[in-house]
Amino acid sequence: MSGGPVISLEDVSFSYGGPRVLDRVSLEVEAFEFLGVVGPNAGGKSTLLKLILGLLEPGSGRVRVLGMPPERGCRQIGYVPQYPLFSRDFPITVEQTVLMGRLGSPRLFGGYRRQDREVARRAMAETEVQDLASRQLRTLSGGQLQRVLMARALATEPRILILDEPTANIDMRVETEIFDLLKQLNDRMTIVVVSHDVGFISGYVDRVACLNRTLVCHPTAAIDGEAIRSLYAADVRMVEHLHH
Repeated sequence: MSGGPVISLEDVSFSYGGPRVLDRVSLEVEAFEFLGVVGPNAGGKSTLLKLILGLLEPGSGRVRVLGMPPERGCRQIGYVPQYPLFSRDFPITVEQTVLMGRLGSPRLFGGYRRQDREVARRAMAETEVQDLASRQLRTLSGGQLQRVLMARALATEPRILILDEPTANIDMRVETEIFDLLKQLNDRMTIVVVSHDVGFISGYVDRVACLNRTLVCHPTAAIDGEAIRSLYAADVRMVEHLHH
């Protein structure tokens, strides 16, 4: 791959058959960038992620991941979905869940190799869930489950990590711990995180992409009340977060 952006959207529009959900969106994400994506409900955030992951095709425009079409480039993306949408009733352990991140790795025969298990163990250690390896998913707290889903994504050994509302319904202490971990992971991979909490993520990310059908990127220092009002069409109170 060349030294260009790791994610590129050029003049992308998309519709599910009615009005456009995304309208001429352009975005470039550089290697090792930490990008936050914010916007109102139904503003197109999930659609944007699906286009990057190759789950949808744009109505017009072009999407590239690591210089390739998304259906090829997505093999080097680790994806963490919104945990409330993840079924917790299936009888599966933490370790088995994390190992699912290895299913796309090359192998000659079925079953997990020693390397797969080593990678999964490292991912569990990095997300601090190794002590939960034998626990069933249904027994975990929200914060524990979110760490497990992050470990599963890391087990793919990605170059890009994409997270969709990773701290929804999680208390502030756990939210801070997860974003502290993401900041560490950012030393070796590009991170894109979707969030509603623009005030919180601005203490971590390099840029904020404000998406409401159209997209505008701001440096975190440029996020002010006017930018939020134009995005959400309402007054939003900003809270400064200091991280030590």
